[in-house]
Amino acid sequence: MKKDAIITLPNPHLRQKSQRIHVITDDVRQLIADMTSASIDWEDSRPHEISAALAAVQVDRLEQVVIVRSDFDDKDNREFIPLINPKIVKYEGQIVSDYEGCLSVPGGFYGKVPRHSRVRVKALDINGNEIRLKADGFLARVLQHEIDHCHGIVFVDHIRNVTDAFYQLDEKGELQPVDYASVIADNSILWD
Repeated sequence: MKKDAIITLPNPHLRQKSQRIHVITDDVRQLIADMTSASIDWEDSRPHEISAALAAVQVDRLEQVVIVRSDFDDKDNREFIPLINPKIVKYEGQIVSDYEGCLSVPGGFYGKVPRHSRVRVKALDINGNEIRLKADGFLARVLQHEIDHCHGIVFVDHIRNVTDAFYQLDEKGELQPVDYASVIADNSILWD
């Protein structure tokens, strides 16, 4: 699967809830492989960004499957960990605002999104075994972002009315503030 399979706003599927997986079939395993290849293809087209994770809805499959990069610091490590039916069972720590981007948000928009600094997550692995994770920092943020996708929530929805929370990448890969009134407030791509 190529990056072109990744849907972007204003596609209405991104704001729909995904269905739980009841049986892990070869079709689910193929979905995970396809999501991984689409993520890598997207990343290869972006010199200043990594593909940290992807939810199945982003390749237009309304199923509760996410993949999370196993090493965020090593772009050469292209391994992703699949999480099936991921659920946050506990939010912990402080609320911290930090930068987020999304493969499904066009225009290179980023946002400073408030999230819990620690979470506990349960999910199934590719063999149907329950796994439990304790995550903090960036991994906790990524998990909250991807699990939001399973519930039809895009990161911009958290900051819709926060006038100083939006940024765009410039040609050097640096984040620059975006004028909310002229670019974000009535943006027909970001909002219904």
